[in-house]
Amino acid sequence: MRPIQARISIDAMAHNLRVARSHAGTACVFAVVKANAYGHGLSRARRALAAADGFAVLTLEEAANLRLMGVEQPILLLEGLFGPDEISTCAELNLWPVLHHAAHLDWLQQNPPARPIQVFLKFDSGMHRLGFPLADHAAIVARTKRLFGVAGVTLMTHFAQADEAAGVDWQLQPFLREMAVHGLPWSSANSAALLRYQETLGNWVRPGLMLYGASPFADVPAEKLRLRPAMTLQSELISVQTLQAGEGVGYGQLFRADRPMRVGVVACGYADGYPRHALTGTPVLVNGRRSRTLGRVSMDMLCVDLSGLPDAGMGSRVTLWGDGLPVDDVATAAGTSSYELLCALAARVPVVEGA
Repeated sequence: MRPIQARISIDAMAHNLRVARSHAGTACVFAVVKANAYGHGLSRARRALAAADGFAVLTLEEAANLRLMGVEQPILLLEGLFGPDEISTCAELNLWPVLHHAAHLDWLQQNPPARPIQVFLKFDSGMHRLGFPLADHAAIVARTKRLFGVAGVTLMTHFAQADEAAGVDWQLQPFLREMAVHGLPWSSANSAALLRYQETLGNWVRPGLMLYGASPFADVPAEKLRLRPAMTLQSELISVQTLQAGEGVGYGQLFRADRPMRVGVVACGYADGYPRHALTGTPVLVNGRRSRTLGRVSMDMLCVDLSGLPDAGMGSRVTLWGDGLPVDDVATAAGTSSYELLCALAARVPVVEGA
């Protein structure tokens, strides 16, 4: 068998949830498991994060699968309703949709569920992606509370720069000031806000990335946040080439040796989910020692520098990210985010569970 595999640690995810809860105070914790639990597998995440107070997903399909797996906690639909026909399923499965558009209120009014449901009202406090205008909060909240199909309302917003120097105050303070009059529960904190801004906790927090062991901050490593990597992508060297000075390697010959050197070929490429745009210098581990990629990533292979690694040869273990090599380091070098790397793991990569 091709030697590449992704090792997923149930224990690491459970540990990271405990870290999230240690920051959450009295707030309840939604474990965000959308996008196949950020590439880690919905079923694995359900087991690893069973101690969460609820789960947050994107679609009815994900929510229904969680119910089939035995999840009894509340399930939040982060993008809300995609059509009025989904309302009855929300009532049947006890799903809590995020309402962020006037059409959602129209659908609920015209198609009230047989059993009233809990809803989250999302307000746009400055991200300008989803949400009712903050200035319209009084009318929106009043209308929602009058709907026959609504059992309870939680107020919600989402931060655009919780992981950056700009922080959250420019969004949080207007949100809290406007919403205080309603006396309703509220939710605002993603992973970055949960870790850095205690004032954002509210009644529900919504950690996602941190549950999988990656840092939401460019300047703070996951290890310093007490997070453990849940996914380790590993492969092996399947060939070793020797370059002479001036010779290149790979498509486009983007890397050329300035001296005689050994180059390892790794069974991993962009069809496995490794970023094709990763340039020479992206970190890898070979037999546990840090090295770098060379040249252009191919569909099924990439090349690594074996300088100073005389014992490396065919069969040597290569870690693309995970244990010993934070996914954040790889993402930074490749000019992308750890979210993208984790979510992009290809279906053809075998997955095994490990400690």
